[in-house]
Amino acid sequence: MALSTAQATPFLHCEVTYAGATQVVHAVPVADPYEVAPVDIAERFLFKVVMTATRGRLDHVLIYTYLQQEPRPVLLQQAKYFAPFKPRRQPVLLTGEQHIYGGPIERELIYRCWLGGIQP
Repeated sequence: MALSTAQATPFLHCEVTYAGATQVVHAVPVADPYEVAPVDIAERFLFKVVMTATRGRLDHVLIYTYLQQEPRPVLLQQAKYFAPFKPRRQPVLLTGEQHIYGGPIERELIYRCWLGGIQP
């Protein structure tokens, strides 16, 4: 994984795969977590990352995975990661490889996320 650590701001880099296609989702801390929009994954899933920080130090990372269906999306997974986060020179795999299944035919979404930019 060749991600730059030159950034002083914490960041999350996620690779999200559905039906053999991979999208990259980047996230940084936000002031208002309610304004974070989910990322559409092939009109089947929604993937949302919320990060908040206080004075440059990461407080938490929340990852939401939804199945898109009518009349509204259904939450399949909420992953929570809380401070303290250990400073590292290189980004670290935070989530491991996650396999999420949803819908009547159990569609599969796979993701993994690396956390970087954590300063001492």
